[in-house]
Formats: sequence, structure tokens, C-alpha cells
Amino acid sequence: MAELDQIKKPIKNELKHFEQVFRDAMRSRIPLLDKVTQYLVKSKGKQMRPMFVLLSAQVAGSVNESTYRAATLIELLHTATLVHDDVVDDSNERRGFFSINALWKNKIAVLVGDYLLSQGMLLALNNDDFALLKIVSGAVKEMSEGELLQIEKARRLDVQEDIYFEIIRKKTASLIASCCAVGAASTGADEQMIQRMRDFGTYVGIAFQIKDDIFDFEDSRVIGKPTGIDIKERKMTLPLIYLLNNSNWGEKRKIINLVKNHNSEPDKVRLVIEKVRASGGINYAENMMNDYIQKALDTLSGLPETPALLSLKMLVDYSINRKN
Repeated sequence: MAELDQIKKPIKNELKHFEQVFRDAMRSRIPLLDKVTQYLVKSKGKQMRPMFVLLSAQVAGSVNESTYRAATLIELLHTATLVHDDVVDDSNERRGFFSINALWKNKIAVLVGDYLLSQGMLLALNNDDFALLKIVSGAVKEMSEGELLQIEKARRLDVQEDIYFEIIRKKTASLIASCCAVGAASTGADEQMIQRMRDFGTYVGIAFQIKDDIFDFEDSRVIGKPTGIDIKERKMTLPLIYLLNNSNWGEKRKIINLVKNHNSEPDKVRLVIEKVRASGGINYAENMMNDYIQKALDTLSGLPETPALLSLKMLVDYSINRKN
């Protein structure tokens, strides 16, 4: 698996410039707000989303000021959704750092999220980047719909594969799809190229989420984080759906009962994990994930073999083969 430094090579300078544009967009004259946003800048992750934007732009054309704004717009709106998510989930930690609501309480966290959303929209509107704003706003809408659909289905645990894929396409894949589409759009690429990159991002996002599902059933000592979290939250993941679809009526009722009414009992959660493993659900999910990776790579076929295209392919591999 390629290292991040190797993947970043074609966009090393561009990433540095993006960081400056992003920091500038986060600044505020209100001292409290500036303190919170600077904390967010320091606790940022691996920059996967800006990498997808910048590499997609290089594949479709060339990076320009509009591309930096596109990457910043993605980060602002996505960071806003994460800040709001932590409030909704009552989460005290994000990427090993304290969450905004843990440090400054819910009211400030919600207001900071609102500020980031408005900053993102203003950044686009002030520069007439209407096409970029339309792409990213569409992703935020789909992410919200995906979360709500998942909550609705978690109440009854009646998720079939088609609904599962609709949830993850909206909730996870729409963001990566918008990164790739907005990168291409920022270069002035035609609609066919923008759609091509959007499809690529959708397939990568679906594979990424399936990988996340698989983590929940793996050995916690290997991946370095607790397992069974999705079961505790009554989320219907692909390995679990496979188990239910391949169980008789009586066994299916027992499993649903465990997930629905005993999800806070570690021994019952372990029992469900063991049943999923024994059913072949993990192998099934891995095969499905690999199918989507291949679909993503097929979408790129025929494009010039530039360093950016090679890095984009390596970024797919890195996203899927990560250990946690």
C-alpha cells in the first residue's frame, strides 16, 4: 500500500496553498469563534477530501484558484456537519481530539457549525462559483437524507440490500463523489467528465463504507479500536444483512431481537459478531467491496496515465486498505 507522502507528491505544493486558503476562510474577528475555528484547523485529519478534489482537478485539467475554493468549500461544509454530528451523537471525541461540544458545550458547537456552513456558501457566492456550490450543497442534502433514512430503518431493523446501498450512497459516497465532481468542475471540464469523476467518487465511497462495516466485525486488537459499535447503535451493515438474509425465520427473529433489545450487553454483541463471521457475511462484503473498487478503477480507464491519475488510484487503495 502506498504511503500518503507518495500519494501527495503531484499535489504537494497545491496542498500547502489549500491549507492557507482554508485557514483564511476559517478566521473570524470574534475572539471566541476564532479560538474554536483555529482549534478545528489544528485537529484536522489526513486531508483525504482535499486530496480527492486536487487530484481530480489535475486529472480533468489543471488546478487553479477555483479549485482551492472548491476544496475549501468541501472542508467547511463537511467540518460543519461533523461538528453538528458530535452534538447529535453526544460525542466527546473526534480523531483523538476533544470535540467542540466537549470543550465549549452544545450551544457554541451548533453556532460554530452554522458559521462554517455560511462561510462555505459565502466563499462560493462571493466568487460566483455557483456550479461548485450546487454540487457541494447537493452532497450535504444527500448526507442528511442518508442519516435520517438510517435512523428511520434502525427503529424497525427491516433493511434490505437495496435500502442499505441507498443509505450509504447518500450518507458516505455522496461526499467523496462531490469531491471528485467539484475538482473536475473547477477546471472548466465538460459535463461528461464531471459525471465521470462523480461516478468514480460514488464507487469509491461505497467501497469505503463497506470496509467500515467490515471493521465492526474484526478483531479489535488488530484494528486498534472497539468492535460491535454498529450493532450497539442498531445500524444494519452489509455483513449483518447477509446473515439475516441467509437465516431461517426463527434464527432471523433471534438475531433481530439481540440487535434490537440486547445491544448494550457485550456477550450478546459478541454472539452476533460470531454468527456474522460464521455465516460468510464478511467474505460476502469483501467481495462486494472489491467489485466497487473495480468499478471505480474502470471509470478512470482511457484517461492519460499522468502522475495525478496514478496518485488517485493509489488514494483509492489507501482508503480501502487502511487498518482503522
